[in-house]
Amino acid sequence: MTKSVNVAQLKANLSRYLREARRGTRVVVRDRNTPIAEIRRLGLPASPIERLAAEGKVVPATKTLAQIKISRVRKPVDVQTSLTDIRESIE
Repeated sequence: MTKSVNVAQLKANLSRYLREARRGTRVVVRDRNTPIAEIRRLGLPASPIERLAAEGKVVPATKTLAQIKISRVRKPVDVQTSLTDIRESIE
């Protein structure tokens, strides 16, 4: 979970936001609506992908988009028909 707070709110309620960060909430600090810092529990992954990977919900990519070879399809493909076929084969 992520919360956003401006600097004045953070100053006035620092203990509250630190308590929330300790519980796992990310607190994004904004100055004039521009994000300038993040308060989070130590050991909590910095990015959403790192967090989801740590929870075992995703597997991070092993290649960049530039490293992936994309080949052209030689004949037109009806995407809707292909999706329907895939869905029917799963059922």
